Amino acid sequence: MIITLCGSTKFKEEFEKVNMGLSSLGLVVLSVVCFSHADNIQLTDDDKEIFDKVHLQKIDMSDAIFVIDVNGYIDDSTKNEISYARSKGKRIFYLSDTLKRYKYYPYEFEIQKR
Repeated sequence: MIITLCGSTKFKEEFEKVNMGLSSLGLVVLSVVCFSHADNIQLTDDDKEIFDKVHLQKIDMSDAIFVIDVNGYIDDSTKNEISYARSKGKRIFYLSDTLKRYKYYPYEFEIQKR
């Protein structure tokens, strides 16, 4: 299974933990280009537009997306990615649903391998 991580780039640590957890299951994990918010990287409007398009292409290549919704937070960009994935018939998983089942890291994901 190929899965794309989606969420605010301020949640770098959570992205890294989820990436490791899903990769340890043998899944191919696609992620963001950079963590502009967490690392305080100033992107130009052109950079952001290109990176957003690339991220949608990653969703196209994926079987599913995994939303990093720390404390239920989903920004507008992530909402757009969720809508896009839904319109393409992709499965959608949420970190918050995983945390309801498991109280510690690393996550024990209930995602079937393909």
